[in-house]
Amino acid sequence: MPPTTGTKTVTDASTMARRTGTLLGGMPYLRFGTGTPLVVLPGFSQNNEPTVGFERMFVSQTLMPLAASHRILRLTPRPDLDPNATMADIARDHADALRLEFPGPVDVMGISTGGSIALQLAADHPDVVQRLIVVSAAYKLGPEGKRTQLRVAEEVAEGRPRRASREMFSGLATSALGRRLAAGVGWLLGPAMLGKATPDMLAIIHAEDGFNLRDRLSEIDAPTLVIGGDRDNVYPVELLRETATLIPNGRAIVYPGQGHMAVAGEPRLMQDVLEFLDGRSLNTPARGPRSDRPQEE
Repeated sequence: MPPTTGTKTVTDASTMARRTGTLLGGMPYLRFGTGTPLVVLPGFSQNNEPTVGFERMFVSQTLMPLAASHRILRLTPRPDLDPNATMADIARDHADALRLEFPGPVDVMGISTGGSIALQLAADHPDVVQRLIVVSAAYKLGPEGKRTQLRVAEEVAEGRPRRASREMFSGLATSALGRRLAAGVGWLLGPAMLGKATPDMLAIIHAEDGFNLRDRLSEIDAPTLVIGGDRDNVYPVELLRETATLIPNGRAIVYPGQGHMAVAGEPRLMQDVLEFLDGRSLNTPARGPRSDRPQEE
């Protein structure tokens, strides 16, 4: 394993060490847990910087149910992306880093925009992905998701973080009342959420705007679990189900009544992920070295 840089060790309440640093090309990581590797690709954030402070604590606690049996590597896209980068370019960065970090394919879980990256990674670089979990994502954005993300990008580019945050929060709500309330919260949180947004965030938004992997899904040979909510207006449930259907060894779990953001807090999510990784819910054999109850469909 190649050396990493900028490593820092801290301990949370459960005495589990969390390390931050950078991989190949300066890709920031957060590493913690014990057991078999699990690479986690998060949704886009305002910058591609190391996960620190409250965000690191929140992320660690969210993924802690997986960390008892899996060595988590939460990997963020590298900084200073080409403004015209495609999702394939971003996935290639991840593949290059993972090939140096691990001797063979590893399990990958992508969340929201991270799910788009994970799908591209599995299609373009099958040698690095053992099993694939896609949470609140599909082979392309839905129409409302595309409109929302482009509006966010436009407001950020004009230096208006409050307006950008208002668009982002309201676009995630699932009702008219929820949109009004979310818009107010977004306005208040704008400076904190998007006040330090960099061109990297805009590059990722534009990469996902052009992302459509539908015709490549049949090439994904990794066993795949797609999880989402039936009220997600960013990646509609129809796209979620189609994504799972078109992947040869794919399966979908749909949480009734849940929108885009609510899926991440769904109590059953981590249990379903662990059952998939343990091979209890699907036939999910490990691949060799490189050379209501949720609706299960």
